[in-house]
Amino acid sequence: MYGRARSLYRAQRRKDEIKGYLGTMMWVVTVLCIVIVAVAMAVKTNKASKVIAAEAAESAMTDIAVTDTPIQLDEKSVTDIAQAVTSGQMFITDKARERAQEEAERVIIIDPGHGGIDGGCVFGDIVEKDINKKIAYRVVQKLRIMGYHVELARKGDEYIDKTDRVEMANSRNARLYVSIHQNSCEDKSVAGIETWYDESDEASDSKRLAMLIQQETVNATGATGRELVSDPNLCVTSKSTMPACLIETGFLSNRSEREKLASAEYRDQIAEGIANGIDLYLNPKTMYLTFDDGPSEEYTDMVLDVLKEKNIKATFFVIGEYVRKYPETAKRIAEEGHTIGIHCDVHDYQKLYESVDSYIEDFEKAYDTVYEITGVQAQLFRFPGGSVNAYNKAVYQDIIKEMEERGFVYYDWNASLGDAAKHTVTSEELIGNAVSTARGRREVVMLAHDRVDNTAYALGELIDALPEYRMERLTTKAVPVQF
Repeated sequence: MYGRARSLYRAQRRKDEIKGYLGTMMWVVTVLCIVIVAVAMAVKTNKASKVIAAEAAESAMTDIAVTDTPIQLDEKSVTDIAQAVTSGQMFITDKARERAQEEAERVIIIDPGHGGIDGGCVFGDIVEKDINKKIAYRVVQKLRIMGYHVELARKGDEYIDKTDRVEMANSRNARLYVSIHQNSCEDKSVAGIETWYDESDEASDSKRLAMLIQQETVNATGATGRELVSDPNLCVTSKSTMPACLIETGFLSNRSEREKLASAEYRDQIAEGIANGIDLYLNPKTMYLTFDDGPSEEYTDMVLDVLKEKNIKATFFVIGEYVRKYPETAKRIAEEGHTIGIHCDVHDYQKLYESVDSYIEDFEKAYDTVYEITGVQAQLFRFPGGSVNAYNKAVYQDIIKEMEERGFVYYDWNASLGDAAKHTVTSEELIGNAVSTARGRREVVMLAHDRVDNTAYALGELIDALPEYRMERLTTKAVPVQF
C-alpha cells in the first residue's frame, strides 16, 4: 500500500505546487501595482501632528456620517495606507475581493451611545454622548479605510431610543453591532475598559467579538483591561440578531481617565483598538493546532471532546505503537475530521536517527499501522524532536531529501505550549507560553502534546485566550513551517 500510494502523493503535490506558484505570481503583481500607486501618493504628503489630524477627522466625519458618501482620504490616511502596503500589512487576495463584495451588501453598525436629551454621564463640561460620538466617528473612518461598509446608529446629536437602534440594525441584516459608551463609578479611583456581551446566544459569536475589541483597545491605549461581562439584559446585545457588544472605553468619574478621554489623540487610540478588534473578528489570523505523541488512553479523548465542543479541527502527529494500543481513539481522530500525520513508530531517538534506512523503516511501519486502523493515507509527518535536533544532525538532510522525493511533507512549528516537560508545567504557564510564542503572527503552527494532563485540562481556556486566530487543520496546501 505504501509503495502504490507515494507516487500518487508526488503527482498531487506537484499539482498543488503549480497552483500555488501561479497564485503567488498573481498576488505579487497585484501588490506591486498597489505599492507603486500608494507610495507615489504618500511622497506628496506632509506629516501633521496626530492631535490636529484626529480633530480634523472628527470634524469632517460629522458631515460625512450624515450620508453614505465615500470618505475622501486625508494626508494621514494616505500615509497610513502606504505604510501598510510597504510593510506587508495589507494584502490584496481573492478572499479580500470577496470580502469587499460581501461588505458592500452587509453593513457594520457603530452606535455612539446616548444623544440628544440623553447625555449620559456628565462631569463639568465633559458629556458622555459627545465623547461617544467623537470615538464612533473615528472608528467609522478607520473601518471605511480598511474597506468595510459602516454606518452610525445615530448621525448627529438626536435622541434615538436604543430599541429603535437595534431594530434598525436587525432590519438592515447588519453584520456586526458595536455600541460605544463611557463608564462612571462612585469610587473615583476606578478606571479601565470593560466590554459587555450576551453569552446566552452561542450562535452569535458575540463573546469572540467582545474579547477582540477589549483586547485590541487595551493594547492600543495601554489602559487597564477590567473585565468582559456577559449580561443578557442589555438591549443592544440581547436583542440584536448579529454579533454585538458594548464597550465602556473609560470612567469619566476618574479624573485622570476623563482628561485622557478629552484628548483627541487618546480617542484616536481607542478608535484604532475598536477598529482593529472588528477587523480581526472578520479577518482572523490562522492557527494550526498540532498534537504530538498520541494517541493516549485518557487525554486524547479529553482533547477531542474540547475540539468537538469548540467546532475546531486540529492535526495529530501520531506514534504507531500507540495507534496499535489505542485503535478506537485513533479511529475517532479520523472520524471527527482531524488530520492524521506520522510522528514515528517508536519514540526512540537513537535508533530512529541511526541512518536514513532506520528512519524509513520506522516511518513505513507507522504509516501502514495508521492506514490499516484508520483508513487514512497520511501525507504529512513531523520529526521527533523537530527536523533539526541533537540526534539527527548527521542524517537529517538526507532523510528530508528522501521523504520529499517520496511525496511527503514535514512540518515543524513556530509556537509552542512548552508542555514537553509534562507535569512540571501548570495549565496557566502553558497558556502563557502559547500566547507569547505566537507573537501575533498571521499564521501559527502550534506545538502541543496529547499525552499531557495539563494540556488537556487547559485546552478550552487556551483556545479562548487566542480569539484573533481561526483554528484549522493542516493539509498539504498549507505553507510548511520548517526549521
